[in-house]
Amino acid sequence: MNQSISRIFIAAPLLITIGLLLNTVSGNSVANNKTNGDIIQLTIEEAIGPATDDYIERALEIAAQQQAELVVIRMDTPGGLDTAMRGIIKNITNSSVPVASYVAPTGARAASAGTYILYASHIAAMAPGTNLGAATPVQIGGISPPDTIGKDKNDKKGKPATDTNDAMKNKVINDAVAYIRGLAQLHDRNQEWAEKAVREAASLPASEALKLNVIDIVASSMADLLKQVDGRKIKVQGEQRTLNTAGLLIRPIDPDWRSRLLSVITNPNIAYILMLIGIYGLILEFSNPGAIVPGTVGAIALLLALYSFQLLPINYAGMGLILLGIALMVGEAFQPSFGILGIGGVVAFVIGSIIFIDTDVPGFGINIAVIATFAVTSALVFIVVMGMAIKARRRKVVSGLEELIGGEAIVIKDFYHKGTVSIHSETWQAFSNTPLHKDQKVKVTSIKGLTLQVEPLETSR
Repeated sequence: MNQSISRIFIAAPLLITIGLLLNTVSGNSVANNKTNGDIIQLTIEEAIGPATDDYIERALEIAAQQQAELVVIRMDTPGGLDTAMRGIIKNITNSSVPVASYVAPTGARAASAGTYILYASHIAAMAPGTNLGAATPVQIGGISPPDTIGKDKNDKKGKPATDTNDAMKNKVINDAVAYIRGLAQLHDRNQEWAEKAVREAASLPASEALKLNVIDIVASSMADLLKQVDGRKIKVQGEQRTLNTAGLLIRPIDPDWRSRLLSVITNPNIAYILMLIGIYGLILEFSNPGAIVPGTVGAIALLLALYSFQLLPINYAGMGLILLGIALMVGEAFQPSFGILGIGGVVAFVIGSIIFIDTDVPGFGINIAVIATFAVTSALVFIVVMGMAIKARRRKVVSGLEELIGGEAIVIKDFYHKGTVSIHSETWQAFSNTPLHKDQKVKVTSIKGLTLQVEPLETSR
């Protein structure tokens, strides 16, 4: 059975690797299908994270290799992580292929990080009925929203109050303002409104954005967008270029397996679950050495979780509280403390889980239902189930050959060295270094095969 399981775990990674290689080959064959002069369309329809950054970066590389005329990013996003946003902007500004960001369809938005990307693009376009803005940095690492930026705060004596948190807020806001104003300068767009979007979380509909020179085009469709940009002169890496988009084909590039996998494992809920599966798997493996399956699954899940954590804004105090909570619940199972360790473990686990992801960016929090489910499950597994298992392990053996050890037997006939004894109404071969007499009580000290090692009960006291 163990050999079969081992073969499965050896074969599974090989099959997965072969599948990924085949998928990569098929993906490369699509990428190598030259589309010189065509339009490449990318799509952002979720919160911007590490997977989005990876998708845009590799798609722009393909566009450069295929000498595309234009890359259009259809965007509908509530915002995202600062690091991912800056990575995307670097790829856009360094791209040899011009990039048009297009907020569409009707009802879409380019909030927060989407506004920065729109400002960074060579062409900024929106569909009617869309909006952009609200680009104020959200709370990160305990920095509250900048509701007092630009206002003086005084103490009771009328002197300026010194608040480290206010200083940090000012630092974050000023950095964001400088960044978006620089992007606005790059393409001669409205710098004053860009600053207002950061400091006051201002938003604009498409028509107003066009009037204020925040965007370049309002287009009702992709065809309308390409018609309006045809013949338009733009600067790409400091060089003047005229776009020729009339009659060109639009070729979409969707996220491949790598981007989709990255999108899944960098989801905070998935990363959190992978971490807990990894921890639980290793605990079960250490408590039952040789089980193989829990240790293997746990190690893989934990490594995937650690990879995700290096891409996500993790609060290590939260991780410490989660580990402390698990340790306390395990401690309750080994050493019952009338619930003190268990309750403390659950509280530490829940608090740590809530503060685990160090950002308030939409789409990058851990669902409270997931936290509650794992808190209850962990308490049941470690306190109840493991507690019962530990108690069962400590209980005296009541069946099998081991149960005979320490038991009392009665000598059937006089013997020296070898003879027979009766125990539990059964007759057993026995061996003793002491002469024994009929009806004498003896104690079983060990078992060798089907022979009991005995000694007089009086000498064992």
